[in-house]
Amino acid sequence: MVDIGKLSMSIKRVLVTGATGRTGSLVVQKLQQHPNDFEVIAFARSEAKAKALFDTTNGFFFGDITQASTLCAAISGVQSLVIVTSAVPQIKSPPQPGERPEFGFELGGTPEEVDYIGQKHQIDAAIAAGVEHIILVGSMGGTNDKHPLNQLGNGNILVWKRKAEQYLINSGIDYTIIRAGGLLDQPGGVRELLVGKDDAFLNHPPDGIPTSIPRADVAEVVVQALQTPNARNKAFDLISKPAEAPSTVITTNFEALFAQTTLGL
Repeated sequence: MVDIGKLSMSIKRVLVTGATGRTGSLVVQKLQQHPNDFEVIAFARSEAKAKALFDTTNGFFFGDITQASTLCAAISGVQSLVIVTSAVPQIKSPPQPGERPEFGFELGGTPEEVDYIGQKHQIDAAIAAGVEHIILVGSMGGTNDKHPLNQLGNGNILVWKRKAEQYLINSGIDYTIIRAGGLLDQPGGVRELLVGKDDAFLNHPPDGIPTSIPRADVAEVVVQALQTPNARNKAFDLISKPAEAPSTVITTNFEALFAQTTLGL
């Protein structure tokens, strides 16, 4: 006879922030496919967006990561935190023919406010709540201050993301930092995944392949990192080989993938 009390203790309570984003929503959905392993708590700003994406707001908390107090209720009793929040650049106005679009950020939504201060709030709340492990989903390119993404709206988005990553490492809590390449809205589970460090893929793409990865594969790596001790206290870049690459071996051994990753920023 199964001891329900012992069974419930084996289920990990996971909070996913940025849960209505294109990557965050996939993380939530993948975790929900493992009800015997995870209890999923989702955090987002928009109740309407959550309802549209998931047909329910059950399991959701709503708030603003730039307002630290709104995180308290959501993070209570959580063992792991998955941070998938990010500032989103927006086109200010349609460009004239031949002109490049001009980007900006909504009020209160700059990279400094969202990707640094907002992530610090989440890390601090996690420490105060006794969270055991934080997974931070970020972006490649943080070693290059002149990366084009930093120019969007003069937001220096990768600079602020990198500062938040260092803050997490310095916090002393167990971490996994996943710096994804260019995100693709394509099926996951059909590619070979590659891990690296310090933007080596951007500077020297292996075999000249695109430095990109499906969002679904990033979400799967998050799920696997929650279950694999060897993923803890690692920070790494993540891309995939093209699905049609002749030498592609679909990645299914995530223990071996995490074994290639290293400690520190």
